[in-house]
Amino acid sequence: MIKLIAMDMDGTITQHKSRVCTKNRQVLLQLQERYKLVVVGAGTCGRIYEQLGIDDIDLLGSYGMQTGHTESGHLIISKDVRMPIKKESIKRRVEILRRRYGYMEFQGESVEFHETGMVTIPLLGTDAKLEAKLAFDPSRERRRSFYQEVVDCFPEYTVFIGGTSSFDMAPHPYNKLFALEQYAESANLKRSEILYVGDDYGVGGNDEQIYQSDIAFVTVDCYLDFPLAMERFLIREGG
Repeated sequence: MIKLIAMDMDGTITQHKSRVCTKNRQVLLQLQERYKLVVVGAGTCGRIYEQLGIDDIDLLGSYGMQTGHTESGHLIISKDVRMPIKKESIKRRVEILRRRYGYMEFQGESVEFHETGMVTIPLLGTDAKLEAKLAFDPSRERRRSFYQEVVDCFPEYTVFIGGTSSFDMAPHPYNKLFALEQYAESANLKRSEILYVGDDYGVGGNDEQIYQSDIAFVTVDCYLDFPLAMERFLIREGG
């Protein structure tokens, strides 16, 4: 008996860093009548809520380093973990990787440091245009080709093939499975009562840890397919 539906954001219910489309919004509102909903994202709770625009959905941002809830159009942050970053060490390691794999030309900054302690390696740079990012590595094969080396270079982080052209790094022990387990424990939910919906479940994907766990998982390979993926759950509970 599913009580909680947990969802990834970008690629699952929205296009990358975009607002939820009208059709998916309607599906979320219908699901909300039958289940508790939570979004588990790589971005901050603030960014997730800007994209989501729906109240009464709990938010687990930055791989669980942030926890938030929305009421009457206001975001309330209940947890906001900050961890130190060894910036110079990270910059040196990123430059080694860029030189080795030919990513010395980029727009903006080479590394993005987040207040939480997370780190992003944007291969095209922090100021790259969205069109270039979307076209860069849609199959993720370019990043998978040296993903393991990035993992080996940053043992203090969990490394993800993030977004469309980056590597995201969350300090241990944070990842989406850890975030969801903590949330379920605080809500007195069993793992068998949870359904997770995500698109990034392959090697290096930020949904991989949940996909490899015993939590029920529905795959959505394109956010436009979200309504179809959720249809059977609405029918089952709606009678």
